[in-house]
Amino acid sequence: MNDKEKSLPIVVIFGRTNVGKSTLFNRFLGKEKALVSKIEGTTRDVNRAKIEWRKKTFELIDTGGITDIAYLSTTKGAKPEMIDAKVQRQAREMLKRADLILFVVDAIAGPLAQDRQMILYIKKTFAGKKNIILVVNKMDGQKIKREVSEFHKLALGEPVLISAATGSGTGDLLDVVIKKIKTFKSQISNLKSQISNPINVCIIGKPNVGKSSLLNKILGEERVIVSPIPHTTREPRDTIIDYEGRTIKLIDTAGISRKGQQSAYGKKEKKEALEKMGIAKSLRVLNRADIALLVIDISQPISHQETKIIDEIVSRRISLIIIANKWDLVGERDTVKFTDYIYDKLPYIKWAPLQFISARTGEKVNKIMNIIIKVKEARGIEINDAALKDFLLRIVKMHLPSKGKGLKKPRVYEMKQTKADPPQFNIRIGSKEDLHFSYVRFIENRLREKYGFYGTPIKINVVKNRAVHGKHNY
Repeated sequence: MNDKEKSLPIVVIFGRTNVGKSTLFNRFLGKEKALVSKIEGTTRDVNRAKIEWRKKTFELIDTGGITDIAYLSTTKGAKPEMIDAKVQRQAREMLKRADLILFVVDAIAGPLAQDRQMILYIKKTFAGKKNIILVVNKMDGQKIKREVSEFHKLALGEPVLISAATGSGTGDLLDVVIKKIKTFKSQISNLKSQISNPINVCIIGKPNVGKSSLLNKILGEERVIVSPIPHTTREPRDTIIDYEGRTIKLIDTAGISRKGQQSAYGKKEKKEALEKMGIAKSLRVLNRADIALLVIDISQPISHQETKIIDEIVSRRISLIIIANKWDLVGERDTVKFTDYIYDKLPYIKWAPLQFISARTGEKVNKIMNIIIKVKEARGIEINDAALKDFLLRIVKMHLPSKGKGLKKPRVYEMKQTKADPPQFNIRIGSKEDLHFSYVRFIENRLREKYGFYGTPIKINVVKNRAVHGKHNY
């Protein structure tokens, strides 16, 4: 096989026995390559062919019909020489390689329990990584067409209605396949261009606040595309997705503190040691993040452990979004009251956006991805020297620099941004002067008022070095 053939998109025909997969394969191919009969399990091996349609080419694979879902999900208990087990194992391998799956069902038989089991297997095994088209075959009568609404319950989107035997609808199906392939290729191109610089988002929090539930809900509810590019998942709990043209790596830390939680009824020293181990693991994950989603259980008081996690997030200059989960468990859902409570407990991170959600019901979860994008954009804000000069003149008129140690009143000679993503600034004063920390905080607050820096910590360094040529005293 040459390199061009290796790069062809792979379309796999999949489904239970006797739904017409091989007939569809032959119809696409235009000749009788696959053996077709009414006997279940006729196709014992995969059939392959290159299909060209509207100047596009893809590799089509016809898999053996699934006779027992147990063989598909596991080979435990099956002897190596069992043909059915080998067929199902081969079908499973083809599914792993597939870029697009044509899931074929029988219009006459209707959606069966085995169809639902196979769909559940695909969704569970590949976690949304596969593009699937639901193909309803044997659509040969008006009565059947009136009952097609039953197939919407399979939750695979709008079904494509065909008759592989007569060819009815197969051209439309090929059009859909080509459209999906085109979209798939554009997704890969977009992801490849951004995969080297994703937005790294860490989902963090103490045990039982709903971190994994949140991740699952994001992947299940959002219109996101899980990366189809091989080897993009470098870590076992990382998930790379494409959302509105931006590549986001979600780093799930669910379960990292379970040992500490399980030791709750053990000795105090053992519990504390295990909790420290869990926190240490969290911190290692934080080192890879641009943005932290701190998940808290809003139905419970904010704990000391959460304040410590926030301290570690801020000290690493990681952007922060507070996710107040389990909002559905709150009786009087007063967002103003709870917002005031959280910021009163955590006054030093009032710049962090707060989103109330329920990971269990999905309420407001769809807002999180947009907040991530907004925070990332704010994290990369750059301000030129001229704008900062005007900014400094204005704030000094509002409030003269206040001294720290010593008796000499400080003067600010210059302010420059030295870094973005995350933002960092230098303010230069005289070598023998000292600036009170409250004035540095004043500058930070005015920067936020003027430029936003939504959800992002700002670092301001005070440099004691009056340049000889310095002309600006503020």
